Amino acid sequence: MANTFYNEILIDHNQNPYHKHPLPGANMTLEGVNPSCGDDIVLQLRVEDGVIQEGSFEGDGCAISQASADIMLDMIIGKPVEEAQRLSALFLKMIRGGCSPEEIEELEEAGALSDISHMPARVKCAVLGWHTMEEMLKGKKQPATTES
Repeated sequence: MANTFYNEILIDHNQNPYHKHPLPGANMTLEGVNPSCGDDIVLQLRVEDGVIQEGSFEGDGCAISQASADIMLDMIIGKPVEEAQRLSALFLKMIRGGCSPEEIEELEEAGALSDISHMPARVKCAVLGWHTMEEMLKGKKQPATTES
């Protein structure tokens, strides 16, 4: 039953992404690329006074990369940059299979991606948006990649 619910979350975020659109007024933009499968997103944020006020993404990719980016934006908009970075670290810990059930619950809908840890070929898809956000918030200007 839980897997069906999680699949519905991913399908909904892929087919009806709320945050997939241009973001006029973005003051941070970074492209994230997964060369191994062709996922390519451009993450856009408007950050003011250390808080992520708005966010969006554009680009193409598999259902997992698109749903993960949309879910991530749901989670980080309205949060301080430090909280977004903490949630990113927690998400990446979950993808590596190291989260407790309580930590997965804290990740809300992102917890739907917890089983990706058992599918190594899909990990790069799930983390693309999150890695892109991390690189952007660290102030790096080159495209983020999930190849390393």
